[in-house]
Order: sequence, then structure tokens, then C-alpha cells
Amino acid sequence: MDITKKDSSPLSTFKSYSIAFSFIIAMVAVAYYFGDHEIILPEIVALAIGLWVYREADWIRQPEKIFIAPSLTAILGFAINHLNIPYIAKLLFIMLVMMVVMRLINFSLAPSLATGFLPIVTHAVHYSFIASILLTTFVLMVVVIIWKFNKGLTRTSTLHYPSMYAYMAITTLAMSVAMLMGYPQFAVIPPITVVVYESLNMKMYSRKIALKQTAVLTISAIIGVSVFLQIDNWIWAALINLCLMYLLLRLFKMHVPAVYAFPFLAYVLPRETLYLLPQAALISASVSLGLVLAYRSYLKKKPEVSKGKECI
Repeated sequence: MDITKKDSSPLSTFKSYSIAFSFIIAMVAVAYYFGDHEIILPEIVALAIGLWVYREADWIRQPEKIFIAPSLTAILGFAINHLNIPYIAKLLFIMLVMMVVMRLINFSLAPSLATGFLPIVTHAVHYSFIASILLTTFVLMVVVIIWKFNKGLTRTSTLHYPSMYAYMAITTLAMSVAMLMGYPQFAVIPPITVVVYESLNMKMYSRKIALKQTAVLTISAIIGVSVFLQIDNWIWAALINLCLMYLLLRLFKMHVPAVYAFPFLAYVLPRETLYLLPQAALISASVSLGLVLAYRSYLKKKPEVSKGKECI
């Protein structure tokens, strides 16, 4: 996610945002019509922006896995959520399973981590959740293929195992902090876990990047919760949030698709937890990204630094 890369023409950029926003609004409208909040998938919002607007190379080089990866992790997370085991055990179990899935398909689509955690975090129990994930990821994939967003990209995708191990360690530590503070419901916050994984695979990472990431994630949570609580109409709230997230990222000069997902957590989390979400976002992002920074600083002292994505 490179902030230095130039956007395409203003008209083309406007069309990309318009199509992505329309797709997201359509998902919210369907959920509103059926009165089923489980149809709303925050990370699908991030995927729509990352795939159709930012055209993230690492996300689109194997288009079929745009459908396979998040659908598979969501189904597995949904199944694990029905197990009669403690909440934290479910989170640890799905995290391990998702690492295995990445290994099996030899592809890491960071948002698929969020779709795996989501049914457990939101306690999804209706099969409308599965139907929504299958339909939306299929549409995302088809658009990438039809419009040839992956044209010119190699299909080669290499997993970096040290980063995967670091991700598991950092996520487990962040869960422990949430538990010790008495907020197990915020042991994993899906948009933050995606940013953590992405940050571990960047070519460069610095304190400035970590601070900016923490800032935009926290502010997006504040805005998302405030708008949702003030505006009763789901569709209007979604449109306003999308526009505000666009302005927020323009202000910070960043490309962070996960920021767009944050406001939509308000639709799927219990109302009593929403008031604590901004505070939880600040603490979770600070702890998790602080650990990422510590890990990346340690790597700099190594003779060989891992190759990864461009910085945000």
C-alpha cells in the first residue's frame, strides 16, 4: 500500500470509487431490507476498495483466490463459532486454521483473516452470513477478472513464514492484553488484525507509519460509531461514512482499505459495545502495531531483512 503511487486520471478514479461505493451501499441496502445485520461484512468493504480502487497487486495477482480465501476462512470461522469451547479458544483455533489455509493455497489475502475472525467476533449464527460472503466475494472476483485488473501481474505468490509466525505471536499477545484489561470482546478487532498482517510484510516500516496507522484506525472507529448512533437509516449512515473515510485517508495521505471497514463494525457488533469501540481500537492498534514496530526494528539488525510490500 504505497502512498507514493500515483492515482489514475480523476475520471477513472471517480468511476472506481463510485462503483465500489455503490456495491457497498447495495450490500447494506439488502441487509436493511431483510433486517439482517449478518449480511453486512465489514471486510468486504475493505476488499472492494482495495481491489477495485487501489488495485492492490498482492490481492489481485490470483483473482480466483479473491473468492476462495475469504469464503473458506469465513466458513471455517462460522463452523468454529458453533463449537462449545471458550471464546478465546475459538479465536486461537481459527487463527491457527487460517495459517494452515494460507499454506495450503499458497496465497495470503490479508482481509481473509478478518473474514475468518468476523463470525466469531460477531457471533454469527445465521446462514445468511455464509450466503453473503459467497455472493460478495464472487462479485469482487468477477469484476477483477472482467476488467483485467491483474493484467501484467505475475501469478507468483510467496508466503513469508517468519511474518506469519510473528503475526500469530503478536495477535496472541494482543488477545492477552484485552483479556487482562477485562475486555475479551475486543481480543481481536478484524480491521486491525488485517493492518497488522500487512504491516509485517511491508518493505519498510517506521514509527511514523505506525503512528499514522493508529491514528486513522482510531479516528475511523470514532467517526463510524458516532455516525451510526446518530443516523437511524443504515443506507445514509453507510454513504456518509464512506465519504468521511475517503476524506480521512486523503487528509493523512494514506491507502489503508481496512479503515473503510471500521465504520461497518458498528452494524454487526452488539450496541452496548459500540461506545467502547474507539477506546478499544486505540489500545488494540497501539499494542499490536507497537509490537509490529518492535519486530521490524529487530529485523533491521539482522544481516538479511525480509522482502515485502511497499509501505503505506
